[in-house]
This record gives sequence, C-alpha cells and structure tokens, in this order.
Amino acid sequence: MMTDRVILVCTVIVAIVYLYATTLIPSLEIGDPLGPKAFPRLLGIFLLIGAGVLFLEMWKERQGKATRPAAAAPPDLRHLWVLAAVVAWTGAYYIVFEKAGYVIATAVYLFALMAWFNRGRWLMNALVAALFSALSYAMFLKLDVNLPKGVLPF
Repeated sequence: MMTDRVILVCTVIVAIVYLYATTLIPSLEIGDPLGPKAFPRLLGIFLLIGAGVLFLEMWKERQGKATRPAAAAPPDLRHLWVLAAVVAWTGAYYIVFEKAGYVIATAVYLFALMAWFNRGRWLMNALVAALFSALSYAMFLKLDVNLPKGVLPF
C-alpha cells in the first residue's frame, strides 16, 4: 500500500535526523558517562526498529498478495472518522495532562484507545493502561524527569 511506503520513508528519515541531532547534544565531563544522550538515542533506535517491523509486514503482505488476486474495494471513509477521533482524543489528553497528572491522564488515554482498537478485552486493556502509566512514571522519576502529579499524592 502506498501509505505504508510513505510512512516507512518518513519514519526512517525522522529517525536518521533524530539520531543525528542526538550527536549534537553536548557530553558532560562529570557524572554519568552516558550523559543526556542515552535516552534520546534509545528512542531513535526504537524508531528504526519500528520502521524495520513495518518493512517486514509490508514484505509479508506483498508475498501473500502475489499468490492471490486482489479485489478492488471502495474507499472506506470510516478510517477518516477514526483518525479524527484519535486526533481529538489526543488533544483532550494534552488539555487535561497538567491538571489530572501523568498517571491518570495517560491511563485514561491509553485505556480508551485500547478499548476501541482491542475491543472486548476490558481487563487486559485496563491492566496494560494502568501498568504502563505507573511503570513509566516510576522510570521517569528514576531518571529525575518531573512529570505532573495532578490529583495523586505521590
């Protein structure tokens, strides 16, 4: 699909530019030998890994289409509504992020998205959203990154 190719190329370009930008971060002479470069470089590497996974999915899909003819499908406008809903939900997440705090805002945001895209698995969606929010908050605290606490006391 053409959109997958565009996303793949854009992801690779953004990852390369991002990784180059991490080389411009100054190194500290004292303290942690990795310094402030470690986390951004890790994000860039994961972005490249994500692009690689997308490439493999595209390759497998192309191999599968070679064996069976493709049926012409009419354009589905539901995708545009889903995209608009995700953009609006993300905007709402940004608006309440400071007041609700990282843990609550992220857990609610993730749970709603997972409930839509992974329907019927309420317990799993709730556990993943809550655990991701709590564990990522703990990781950011360990890295001395200040995130909004919101209404929670910790």
